[in-house]
Amino acid sequence: MRLTFHGAAEVVSGSCFLLEAGSTRLLVDCGLFQGSKALNERNYGSFPFDPRSVDAVILTHAHIDHSGLLPKLVRHGFSGPIYTTGPTKDLLHIMLADSAHIQVSEVERLNRKRARQRKPLLEPIYTPEDADRACTLVQTRDFGESFQVGPDLTATLWPAGHMLGAASVTLTYAPAGAQPQRIAFSGDIGVPDQPLIVDVARLPAVDTVVMESTYGDRPRDDNEDRYNQLAEIVKKTFARGGNVIIPAFAVGRVQDLLYGLHRLIHAGELDPANIIVDSPLAASATDIFCNHVESFDEEAQRFAAVVGDCPLYLRDLRITRSVEESKELNKIKSGAVIISSSGMCEAGRIKHHLRHNLWRPECSVVMVSYQAAGTLGRRLVDGAKVVRIHGESVRVEAEIHSIEGFSAHADQGELMDWVKAFPVPPKRIYLVHGERKAQDALARRIREELGLDVHIPALDQTVELAPARVRTVRAGRELPVEPWDNRLWEAFAELRDALDQLERRGAPAETMEAVIAALEEVRQKALAV
Repeated sequence: MRLTFHGAAEVVSGSCFLLEAGSTRLLVDCGLFQGSKALNERNYGSFPFDPRSVDAVILTHAHIDHSGLLPKLVRHGFSGPIYTTGPTKDLLHIMLADSAHIQVSEVERLNRKRARQRKPLLEPIYTPEDADRACTLVQTRDFGESFQVGPDLTATLWPAGHMLGAASVTLTYAPAGAQPQRIAFSGDIGVPDQPLIVDVARLPAVDTVVMESTYGDRPRDDNEDRYNQLAEIVKKTFARGGNVIIPAFAVGRVQDLLYGLHRLIHAGELDPANIIVDSPLAASATDIFCNHVESFDEEAQRFAAVVGDCPLYLRDLRITRSVEESKELNKIKSGAVIISSSGMCEAGRIKHHLRHNLWRPECSVVMVSYQAAGTLGRRLVDGAKVVRIHGESVRVEAEIHSIEGFSAHADQGELMDWVKAFPVPPKRIYLVHGERKAQDALARRIREELGLDVHIPALDQTVELAPARVRTVRAGRELPVEPWDNRLWEAFAELRDALDQLERRGAPAETMEAVIAALEEVRQKALAV
């Protein structure tokens, strides 16, 4: 097998990995680059591979840095299946349509300027028609369901705990007469105990791991305290007579915010008036989330029962969809919480709200998303005193807050736990989706604590994945073992997952006794051999 890292290599966007297994060419994700000018220019250039030669795509989740170049892939000749989960398919329709609208609008704005300068006009990266065509290629698969993606190549999707429908992927390449090779792509690894998302799954044993590293160099703020931190910022800002502006990813982060605000309102901590979501995409995404309440964690399902509705539908919540409604919000001088996208402040309506509020010392801007290097959001977090928005210089007088507890990415300790959960240590790990500082720190800790082989690939680097020698670690020593032993470790992991599910569902005592009796029968058979 050959693996090429065409995105998310030493950066946090543009996830795109080309796996060649025998005659099959498979892409895992095809995301938009976000950040510096040099990165953004990659979105406009040709793919470093022929899209017509790709047999299939597996999409881990709907975020644009993982899905945003799928319409471009289709525009340039890809016509194979795109495999993903059901919730991701629902979200993908609205996200790609929104992204296509942004591509067209941005190019129209740039072309007006270029026309005045008598420069050649640009074409959008893709159009709404390309986005629609990409969505027609999507095929859904359930978590835990193995499916064929090419000759001798099977795939399985597992809960990644990052956002609704987000998946990790394991692939097995098993040509006749050869030792099987297994590889896992983490996707974005989530945070335990998020109310709107089931927890990340423990994956079966694999030889190679391609793993995200966004927060690989640090712990995150207390996840449980994030809503209280937000409530304090809101109260203090309102007391000063200002607005609270929250840039947030329309899919995932806005819904987390709405859930937390609903809990605070229900507890009497906040007034429900003047909470505004200014994002048609976020509004549509919230409806999709509410169509999948059965996929929420137990906590959110219990709260839904208490309030008698989807827990994201706040009383008196104001949602603006039209441009005219959005412009009216700029007349509000105090007492509003305005949630808008994009989460890194690079496009969309949030830039207008920042332009009208950043210069006001009584206001607050609250960052609840990861801010990639080179983005407007990152410049604000890093303490910029003046920023340019729509060609205008704006002084930064508002208070800038960052609440990392809202992040849907695992921190360093949680990433280590994810690696340790493999039933057999993988032969090699490739760290992606992180800045180099975070990757170096995580690589160092994995090597020191687990003794594993860790690599940080460069953009467009290709690696050969040789069949792994099956191995395990016992009493601190690595020992070669037989394939059946490797399968035994996988079986232990599967049994552990099944027992965890029984416990979470509150299985009756007779069910647990039946499980114990079955295990005892297996033990007796083993002793009799």
